[in-house]
Amino acid sequence: MQVDRDVTVYINKTKQTAPAELVPFYAAFEDLYDKKLWHQLTLELNKFVDMPAAAPYLVPLYNEFVSEWQKRMNQLSLVQFVSKASRTIKDPTQSLAFLNIQVDRLRDAAEERGPFVLAAMEAAHIKLVSGDFEGCRASIDQCEAILNSLTSVETVVNASFYRVAADYYKAKALYPQFYHNALLFLSSVSLDELSPADKAERAYDLSLSALLGDGLYNFGELLMHPILDSLKDSSSAWLRNLLFAFNSGDNDGFEKISKSGDFLKMPLLVSSMPFLSQKLCLMSLMESIFRRSKEERGRLSFSTIAKDTRVAVNEVEHLVMKALSLGLIRGSIDEIDKTVSVTWVQPRVLEMGQIKTIRDRLAQWSGNVKEKVLSLEQDGGIDISAAAE
Repeated sequence: MQVDRDVTVYINKTKQTAPAELVPFYAAFEDLYDKKLWHQLTLELNKFVDMPAAAPYLVPLYNEFVSEWQKRMNQLSLVQFVSKASRTIKDPTQSLAFLNIQVDRLRDAAEERGPFVLAAMEAAHIKLVSGDFEGCRASIDQCEAILNSLTSVETVVNASFYRVAADYYKAKALYPQFYHNALLFLSSVSLDELSPADKAERAYDLSLSALLGDGLYNFGELLMHPILDSLKDSSSAWLRNLLFAFNSGDNDGFEKISKSGDFLKMPLLVSSMPFLSQKLCLMSLMESIFRRSKEERGRLSFSTIAKDTRVAVNEVEHLVMKALSLGLIRGSIDEIDKTVSVTWVQPRVLEMGQIKTIRDRLAQWSGNVKEKVLSLEQDGGIDISAAAE
């Protein structure tokens, strides 16, 4: 058998002590290696790594066997294997050194940018949990530049990048950046891959970041995402309800929840009440404009805006100017007539209640058109529908 002596010795020795469910894998490893069937060997290795009993054997398997033929292996599969193996090493320093073998090996491999990013981001995760925020951020910046230069990227690579980036921004309390990266991570994985606890934690963190993130005025994408259902019937259901209240500009809903015991137990939210109140006013303004027709938007009185947003009439101008400066709306203010003309409102990802508003508006528009047609036919004695045919 034309097999490297050290590889043979390791495989035969491990077969004698390994759990019964792993023995067939070692026999297959030896046979496929001897036949130089690298693709089939990689597939067998992928099955092996998913076996619960295989965890303590992953690092030795790499050191004594996989490293012998890693150049012939699909590099993305290799990095995935090494990443899983690194998680079995308890010492973060040793785990990072183990991963950095692949980072250093792939650093200058122009044709393996995806595998390099995966290895670098998994290493960045270890840096993050070890408190090396600078090193983690440097890896994020480097890998982001690489990903932006690629025309296509494997989903597993994107998932790793967005997961680690989101974790970094969470640790730094940078809510908008966390929100965007966490949603992109969810778009790169199947929810079936996440445990119930992981789903609930991610939904909770996303909800808080949506509320506290400066510049985040549209939660529609999150509200429509199934991960938010993990908060239903849980102790955090109130947080989900709060998001819906904000997105629809529901002042009464916000007031009720903000006085609840669950809300008051959250020092972060309680201390942010001035910010949350201003944010709700802006979202109430956007919702008020969104619900109105083009004609109504052309002349909104200060008193109407004050009623919808729950601010004093003398504060309406400042609120509208804030919305204009943030790019939430476009239009003009008539200080003499105390009116606002809105020509544009920021596009939004709509939840079902807002979609119903559009449906009702289209129905009203259709009815108006029908009335106009009937009126023209009666005044001119012309059957417009027949003429069109």
